[in-house]
Amino acid sequence: MTIALPPAADATRLTAAFRAAGVLGTARVVDVAAMALPIKKLRSHTFRLRLDYEGPAGDAPGTIILKTGHLDDAGRPAYPNLRETAFYRDIAPALPKGLVPCCFEAAAATDDSAWHLLLEDLTDSHFVATEWPLPPTTAHCEEMVQTLARVHAAWWDDPRLGVTVGRWFDEAVWFGQFSSVLERFTERHGEILPPERRELYALLLERAPQLLARYNSRRNLTIIHGDAHAWNFFLPRPGGNETARLLDWEGWSLSTATDDLAYMMAMLWYPDRRRRIEQPLLDLYHAALVAHGVAGYDRQALADDYRLSALWLITRPVWQATAGIAARVWWNNLERIFLAVDDLGCRELLD
Repeated sequence: MTIALPPAADATRLTAAFRAAGVLGTARVVDVAAMALPIKKLRSHTFRLRLDYEGPAGDAPGTIILKTGHLDDAGRPAYPNLRETAFYRDIAPALPKGLVPCCFEAAAATDDSAWHLLLEDLTDSHFVATEWPLPPTTAHCEEMVQTLARVHAAWWDDPRLGVTVGRWFDEAVWFGQFSSVLERFTERHGEILPPERRELYALLLERAPQLLARYNSRRNLTIIHGDAHAWNFFLPRPGGNETARLLDWEGWSLSTATDDLAYMMAMLWYPDRRRRIEQPLLDLYHAALVAHGVAGYDRQALADDYRLSALWLITRPVWQATAGIAARVWWNNLERIFLAVDDLGCRELLD
């Protein structure tokens, strides 16, 4: 079956992209074919492409991943994906090699063309640890938190944060939006928000200015992934010398590193598993941070930030429900994060 390819897969265009990336000399791409049906998601299509060259191709890839957006019925980009294209254009090149897929081109959307990314194909060298929603093994979790530590350490308190890289959180906008979203959520799903939960949300909003003092210190902050669940990691297959890679960067922002950790563990794991391996993984993460150059941030500071991140995460399922995320996702997230908030004593932060 012939699979129709988007304009970004044109052989001439790929030739130009690889030359601009410095991986192709005088050879050129002469044939492009899809190796499987594209993976279709709400905001993107992902193609695995096989490439044939005329001339010596050198370091140019034989296969590649093309991730591209959709056009609407009027032929305009349905979603610009500004953050992910900016990440691969501006941030990924400053990371140590081997933490994210190599990107050969990150093209922004135009009035009549979709955004796209030309990414290293990791299919044969890496794997996803487990099928959703099963949690990964402890050993795989150790790989993941060490990868996060390396990513976070690379941008820890970088002077470009909030200046030329990313924007600081706009409190006024967030408060206005979340208050409205929470009201609608409560009207629709009131039975799963008993009075004590509603009181916690009200208290969180009331005390938010004091809680945000940690963020507004602008110290010990970094670039976070924003969706660091296990299925966004590609782990190296046994027997090779590859490292774990972190994918899908459309939700990155500037924040405390523990936002990624609390999302991975406090919100996505059930209590028994979390209680057994949460603290050892935080120990391992902190050791990796220190090993990669982060100073002046001790283990207690990490614990304090982790509790605060978990508390803020009670807002996440509300946003997810409002954004149309399936109830089987946001409802489980809601129940798990409230359990974690109680386990970690997060309500004490509101006293």
